[in-house]
Amino acid sequence: MTIFKLGYVAMSQNLQNASPSQTMTYKQFSQIANREAAIRKLERISISNLENCLRLLKHNTGNDIHFFRFSSKLIPLANHPELQGWNFMRPLKENLLMLGEWVKKHSMRVDFHPDHFVVLNNANADILKASLKTLSVHERLLKGMKIDTEHRCVLHVGGAHDDKEGALEQFITNWGFVPEKLQRMIILENDDTTFTVNDTLYLCEKLGVPFVFDLHHHLANNEDNQWEEQWPRMTATWENSPLPLKMHISSPRSETEFRAHAEYIDVDMFMRFLETVNGTLPEIHCMIEAKAKDNALFQLAKDLQKTGRAEFNDQSTFTLK
Repeated sequence: MTIFKLGYVAMSQNLQNASPSQTMTYKQFSQIANREAAIRKLERISISNLENCLRLLKHNTGNDIHFFRFSSKLIPLANHPELQGWNFMRPLKENLLMLGEWVKKHSMRVDFHPDHFVVLNNANADILKASLKTLSVHERLLKGMKIDTEHRCVLHVGGAHDDKEGALEQFITNWGFVPEKLQRMIILENDDTTFTVNDTLYLCEKLGVPFVFDLHHHLANNEDNQWEEQWPRMTATWENSPLPLKMHISSPRSETEFRAHAEYIDVDMFMRFLETVNGTLPEIHCMIEAKAKDNALFQLAKDLQKTGRAEFNDQSTFTLK
C-alpha cells in the first residue's frame, strides 16, 4: 500500500492579496533617483512576499496540505548584475526563519522550480554562470529558512540546440562546474518538447540525481516509449534521497492545446497512474501543476473520493482501497 500526498504550486485562489510573487523590474528600480531608496523598496516588496508566503503555509496547514512549491520570484532582482552589492538576506532573516519554523513544525515538504532560463546544458559560459547564480539564490533562501537543501530544486535538462545527444553530454560536462552544494539541491524532470523520460533518466543515473516524473509531459513527448516500463528506474533514482519520490501531475487544456495546463486535473488520467504505481513505494508525493492552484487540489480530492477507490486520511493524503 502506498501513501499518496497532494501538493500545489506557489499561489492560492482562496487567500486574498496574498501573492508571494510581487515584483519590481530593473527599469522601475533604475527610475528611482536615490539608489538606497530603491533598494529599500525592493526589500519591502521581498518582505511582503515572504509574509504572504507564511500566510500560504498557514492556509496549507489549516487544510491538511503537506506539500508546497515556493515561488521562485520571492526576491525581485536578487540575481540582477546591477545589484551585486545588495545583501538581500540581511533584512529577510527574520521572515525566512519564520517560514522555516512553520515548515518544520508542521512537517511540510517544500521546494522550488526555477524558471526556464536556468539552463545547465548550455555551452555559453555566461548563461551557465547566470544559471548558477540563480540556483545560489535558491540555496541561500533555503538555508535562511534552516531547511535541508537536498533535492529541493526541480530543473529541466535545457535546450537541444539541434543536437540532443550533444546537449545531454554538455549537461554532464557542465555538471563538473556546478558547486557541490548546488548539485545536492537539484532534481531533474522530463519535459514536453525535447528531453523524454529516457533522456532525463540517462542523466539522473549518470550523475546520481533523483528523477521527477511529469506524466503530462510524457504524454506530449514520449517517442512511443511506455513510462510504466521505466518506473523501476525512476524509483531507483530516489533510493539515496531523504525525501519520498515526487511526480508532477497536470492535464492538457484541450486536444489542440495539449501541452498547455488545464485549470483542473483529469481524475481518470490520474487514477490510471495511481493504480499502476500503487504498492511500489511506501510514499509518493504528487505536485499538482494546474491553473486553479489549491482549488485544483481540493477538486481533485473530491473527484478521487467519488471514484470509491481513494481512502483519505486527511484533506490531501490518501491510499487506494
